[in-house]
Amino acid sequence: MTFTRSIKIAPSILSADFANFGAEIRAIEDQGCDWVHVDVMDGHFVPNLTFGPPLCAAIRPHIKTVMDVHLMIAPVDPYIDAFAQAGADVLTAHLEAGPHTHRTLQAIRGAGCKAGLALNPGTGLDGVENLLDMIDLVCVMTVNPGFGGQKFIHSQIDKVKRLRAMIGDRPIHIEIDGGITPETAPLMAAAGADVLVAGSAVFKGGSVDNAGVYGENIRSIRQAAEAATGAMA
Repeated sequence: MTFTRSIKIAPSILSADFANFGAEIRAIEDQGCDWVHVDVMDGHFVPNLTFGPPLCAAIRPHIKTVMDVHLMIAPVDPYIDAFAQAGADVLTAHLEAGPHTHRTLQAIRGAGCKAGLALNPGTGLDGVENLLDMIDLVCVMTVNPGFGGQKFIHSQIDKVKRLRAMIGDRPIHIEIDGGITPETAPLMAAAGADVLVAGSAVFKGGSVDNAGVYGENIRSIRQAAEAATGAMA
């Protein structure tokens, strides 16, 4: 992974066809996505149950871009090696998931992955500053974690602006997860985000047999975000 601040679209496979993950992943990559986002939920830290290391290992051969694994689980540390061995490029843990976040980030990097730190909508930035030299990505949740298709929480825009100022020139991605559409993407891009996770907004209306719709959705989000930053869409 080469660090850039260009806009990256990371479709969440939580909104894909569960019975056809390989074809769905190939379709979104063929249609121009940058990363593939995998939402791991444990039914404990968040009120939903989704994927584990075996699923990540099964889909890894289909992913040619970046496997971005978001761990909405607690505890995190016992599972880091399993997800790393399953092929994750980025492993993101929640600040709220345990008392020893620094140790968790060390373990993620020690396992050979880029280290991400996620923040729930109700979590401020006070716990982030002392961890900046340990992380490669901060994921700001713009919905409460647990389910796809929720409405965007606008109060997180100011949080992203403050986070971007705090990061300065460090090579740290700001990822946004939740409620991203062509309408909300430019708000977050203008605030300083560069990785936009989108589930239903990418997969709606399309299928592996009609993957051009995925491409249209991806381009709509990217163009709206790039227009807000003055980049060429």
